Amino acid sequence: MRPRTLSAPIPWLLSTLLISGCALTPEPEPEPTLSPTAFEARIGQLEEQIAQSCDRSDGQAASDQRQAELLAELRDAGVTLRHLRGDIERLEQRGDEPQVIPAECNNELSETLSSKSMVGRSEWIGLPDVGTYLRARVDSGANTSSLSATDITRFERDGEDWVRFKLGLNEDDVVVDSVRDEWIERPVERRVRVMQAAGSTSRPVVSLLMTLGPIRETVEFTLNDRTHLNYPVLLGRRFLMDIALIDVAENYIHPRPEFPGGRPASEAAEDEINDRDEEEG
Repeated sequence: MRPRTLSAPIPWLLSTLLISGCALTPEPEPEPTLSPTAFEARIGQLEEQIAQSCDRSDGQAASDQRQAELLAELRDAGVTLRHLRGDIERLEQRGDEPQVIPAECNNELSETLSSKSMVGRSEWIGLPDVGTYLRARVDSGANTSSLSATDITRFERDGEDWVRFKLGLNEDDVVVDSVRDEWIERPVERRVRVMQAAGSTSRPVVSLLMTLGPIRETVEFTLNDRTHLNYPVLLGRRFLMDIALIDVAENYIHPRPEFPGGRPASEAAEDEINDRDEEEG
């Protein structure tokens, strides 16, 4: 009897095993890759997240420090308050009344201010000895007051130095017309040396009675030609000292004085308007 052969099923079995083996051992999946653009974007996101985290940390640190400062200030205030309460309790036990100390310095300042007259940066002055009013510029930067004069002539009288002069005026200067060409004679109080770009000059100083609102004082004036300037009179520190304060925001606070032959004070407003136009120009 012949034995059976298994040659026929073997190829089929091998094929089945091979197919089963492939299914049981899958191939590994490929790792995902990032393009350069996607990589840069991802790095930017990570940097932004880190920066935000740092900012929150810094803000929290600043907040903690401010809280510590406030707590320290609060403790100091509490200590001060306890000391004050202790002082008040001691005063109440002693029956002492709180003493009010007057502000002496403020009173002195008020008295000093009340004793001085307020003047604007420009004012009308009167010269009773001459018989006229003139416009004056108030200038605390100048030491001595100045009066515009021409034809200044020096002469001697009774062994003393005198000067003869006329008011240095322009056609537009407001003045009592009768004194425009009138000679004025005064003794020389002293002479001052003035330094200029062209060199130094010596100017005579004379004293004249002057009025400005409620002020009536004898004022020293240097004599020099001011016809090229806008004001025939300049009032300096020697006049202002101890008697006047300047309000630079105001002009012509005081009325124009009146003199025989001159225009009334009520008509001074027109000349003051012209003066303001002159300043603006």
